[in-house]
Amino acid sequence: MSLYTIVLIFHSWLRWVALAAGVGATLSAIADRSGGRAGGWGLALTAALDLQMLIGLLLYLVLSPFTAEALRDFSAAMKNPGLRFFAVEHLTMMFAAVVLAHLGRVLARKASTPAAKRTRLIVCFGLATILMIAGIPWPGMANGRPLFRV
Repeated sequence: MSLYTIVLIFHSWLRWVALAAGVGATLSAIADRSGGRAGGWGLALTAALDLQMLIGLLLYLVLSPFTAEALRDFSAAMKNPGLRFFAVEHLTMMFAAVVLAHLGRVLARKASTPAAKRTRLIVCFGLATILMIAGIPWPGMANGRPLFRV
C-alpha cells in the first residue's frame, strides 16, 4: 500500500470526525440558551478541521496524482469537472470551513453579550458545516468517492 493510499484513507475517515464535530458544535450552540460555552464541540471542530487541512494539504501539494495533473496544466484542469473539483472547489470550500470555524470561536470570545456569542457560534459553525457537506466528494457525484475507504 502506497503512502498516498494510507494518507487518503486517513483523510477520508477523518472527515466523519470533522462532520460530527461540525454538527455537534452547531447543535450545541443552538441548544445553549444561556449563551455560555458551546461545550467542547467547538474545540473538537477546529482541531479536527486543522488536522484535516494539514492532511489535505499534504495530499494536495505532495501526494495526489490528481492535483499534480491539475497543477501541470491548470487551464486544462478547469475544463475537466473532476480535476477542477479537487484542484479548486474542494480546496476552497474546505479552507473556508476551517476559517469560519476559527472565526466563530474568536468572535464568540469577543462578544459582549451571551446572545451575541451564541449567534456568532451558530452562524459560523453552521456555515462551516454546510461548506464541509458541500465540499465532500459524495458517491454518485461526477467526482464522487466512496463513503468509507478501506
